[in-house]
This record gives sequence, structure tokens and C-alpha cells, in this order.
Amino acid sequence: MSLTCGIIGLPNVGKSTIFNALTSSSVPAENYPFCTIEPHIGIVPLPDKRLEVLGDIYNPQKITPATVEFTDIAGLVKGASLGEGLGNQFLAQIRQVDAIVHVVRCFEDENVAHVENSIDPLRDVELIETELLLADLNTIDKNLLRTEKLSKSDNAAVSKLEFIKKLKVFCDGGGAARNYKCTDEELKFLDELFLLTSKPIMYVANINEDELISGKNSKHSDILLSTIDKNIGQAMKLCGKVEHEISLLDTVEQSEFLSEYNLSEPGLNHLIKKAFALLKLETYFTGGEKEVRAWTIKKGSSAPKAASVIHTDFEKGFIKAEIVKYADLVKMGSEKLAKDSGLAKLEGKEYIVQDGDCIYFHFNV
Repeated sequence: MSLTCGIIGLPNVGKSTIFNALTSSSVPAENYPFCTIEPHIGIVPLPDKRLEVLGDIYNPQKITPATVEFTDIAGLVKGASLGEGLGNQFLAQIRQVDAIVHVVRCFEDENVAHVENSIDPLRDVELIETELLLADLNTIDKNLLRTEKLSKSDNAAVSKLEFIKKLKVFCDGGGAARNYKCTDEELKFLDELFLLTSKPIMYVANINEDELISGKNSKHSDILLSTIDKNIGQAMKLCGKVEHEISLLDTVEQSEFLSEYNLSEPGLNHLIKKAFALLKLETYFTGGEKEVRAWTIKKGSSAPKAASVIHTDFEKGFIKAEIVKYADLVKMGSEKLAKDSGLAKLEGKEYIVQDGDCIYFHFNV
């Protein structure tokens, strides 16, 4: 399932450093604006300790995790909605992603320039949000004109026109489209507009090493996290520089490095998991001697739809799904014992797959 999180922010806030750490790649991360111009795409495994446990149960030849796709998008600047700093190109790249990870600089470093010449996380967030909103208002105005013309000859366009008018008032007042309360019909209209501010978003406070060691928030990260938590609810902090250093180490060295910072796991693991949730994704498992695998589906997927990510024939010829809950499988220690204990349930086409379900699909094509 190809859904993508776009990493955005002002120039020199640490986007490419974090992307490099995520993907263990070597995208340039230089100290000047527009170092990243073409978007870089990386596919990152989703950390999931359940796979290790299932590996011990099935002893397979290989274990395949779920993945999250990230795109490193060049830094936006004030005036991007008017084309400043290659703004049109960068906004078009944001339009292609499904969710946004907004990296905000929360560290002082006189050796790393800031395009606004000072560190002010809330100002930086507002600057980016304003540019995205201005771009959306331009899109809304164009759609408003088009829909007004259609409504004169197409009654079906009348409802859409009324929605666009209400949405324009909301966005003119500074509201992000994602915060507009839609009816089911309006949600369909909203999706058709492909607005930048309708995309789910999370904020990452990029902190320095001293703050990571102290375990306390600096004034910059504190004001960002408290404001976001109060008003939006999706925020975290990590030290991009340290995360990149960790990503370059082997497993043994990583463990030693993490213990020095009193960390149980890299901060990037939390970022990946949050990004996965932001995309409204979840996983189910299949297991056998050849492979234990985590499959990615949208939350709320039916059993046939979940089967289709393995192969479309599984959906076409779906008969039933044999479900064992992950906790039951672990408790019993084997698939056979779980089945013998009556813990395997046969479910039909209406069953909604739950995160962590272990599934064997019955189908006929």
C-alpha cells in the first residue's frame, strides 16, 4: 500500500538530516537554503516487536515488516504560495503526499543559518501554515468559479457549490481545511479539492544534544509542544543529529550508544510509528515456515479488502478468513494449539480486520 508522509519545514531545520537517519541514505544536508530541490523518497521498515515473537513461533526462512514511505521535500519560505523560492514546485510536491511531518527547529546554533535570522518555533509553524493556506485559498477560488458555472446546468453541483462557499469562509478566517467539520457528503467534496491543509499533520521539534541528555524541554521545544498538544495534538521531539549518528552504527554499537543517552530505542522508531498511525494504517500478520509477514491496510478494511493486498485474486475469490488474535497465538505458543483450543475464528466478507490479527485466507479462483 503506497501512502506517503512528506517531510516539510523551513530551510535548515534538519529535514534532510532526519530523512537521512530514517532511510540510512546520504541526501545532502548542507547549511544553505534549497539544498534539497528534487524530492527524495525512502521506504522505511515499521518497528514492530510482535514480528520477533511471531518469528520465534513459526521459525520462518524470512521475516518481512510493514513499511512507511517518506518524502524529503525542500524547504518552504515566505511567499512560496506566490512562487518564491521555487514555491510552486515545492507546493506541488506536498500535494502528492498523503500526510505531513512538519519539522520545526528548536535548537540554537550560530553555525547553522536560519532564514528568519532567529529561533521562534511558533512563528515558523505559522509561516508554513500560512503559505499552505494561501495556496489552498487559490485552489478554492478556482474551484468556486468552475462549480458556479456547472451549477447552472447541473443540479448535482449545487450542493458542492454551497460547501465550497462555506469552506472558503472558514479558510479565509485562518482555519485549516482539516479542522472543518464535514458531513459525509461534504467529506467527499473536500477530498476532491486535494487541499494542502486538509492533510493530516504532525510536528517534530528538532532539538539539540544537550536537551536530549537533560531530558528537559528547552524554552523553544516547550512552547512548541505545549501549543501543539493544546490545539492540534500531534507532536513529538527528537534530536536529528544524534538520530543520524545512531543510524550509521551497527546493532551492537547502537545499543551501547542508546544506553549512554538512557534511551530504550531510537527516537526515529517513535516517529515511524506515529507516521504510520497518521496515515491511518494498521497491520495484520500471516505466518508459516517460509515467511512471517506484516501486511499494511487502511484502518477499517474488510477481510476481502485486506486479502487484496496479498493478491487481487484473494479478494475476487474470497471465501472466508481464519483469524487468530496475536495475543491468543502468543499465549498458546503455536498456531495448532490455538486452533485446538478453539481460538481460531472463521469470519466472512463483513469482518473488519483488527490490528495484529493473524490471518489465513480461504479463497477460490
